[in-house]
Amino acid sequence: MFRRPASSPTAVLAAASLILSVPATACAQRPAGMGAHAHAHVTLPEGASYTVADVEFMQGMIAHHAQAIHMSRMAESRRADPRLLRLAEKIGQSQVAEIRIMQDWLVRNGQAAPDTSSWRTMQMAGMLTPAQLDSLEAAAGPAFDHAYLTMMIQHHEGALDMVEALFAVPGAGQDVDVNVFANDVVSVQTAEIGAMRRMLSELSD
Repeated sequence: MFRRPASSPTAVLAAASLILSVPATACAQRPAGMGAHAHAHVTLPEGASYTVADVEFMQGMIAHHAQAIHMSRMAESRRADPRLLRLAEKIGQSQVAEIRIMQDWLVRNGQAAPDTSSWRTMQMAGMLTPAQLDSLEAAAGPAFDHAYLTMMIQHHEGALDMVEALFAVPGAGQDVDVNVFANDVVSVQTAEIGAMRRMLSELSD
């Protein structure tokens, strides 16, 4: 079972929900705090090793990662600090690869696999609001560095909340691929939050 590391602060989140038509049993398994997605109707084959919550976690995390990639690609044209640019490139590249892993898992299991445009129609924990995106897009230089780090910390904390919500659902997160992926998200993004907090402090100084 996932437990948020003690050093990771509690994110301030408001995950909006879109309407999803699913069977009552599926609704009961949806992780609290995760937004729904109108285009996906989750059905499970008999004897499946995964749950509705697992499917919705993977679908939602695709949208979550896709917004992080969009944010990170801004850095090159916003006169970002070289250290921040390297970090943004690392986040973008790693999450592109992880989206492919999630899409492959969904396709193999006969589920809808969102594409990278899904962040525009899905709202998950920690994702930026339109107003936040506008302010990030309008920033440059040190102002962009500060905004990017602050907002990406929020974004990463939302991903940790999504994992925590997944493992809070009875029976969820037991599929081997989902379990390994979810725990990798925790390991990588917890480390990146620490690095971003240090960088934010250094840039402020």
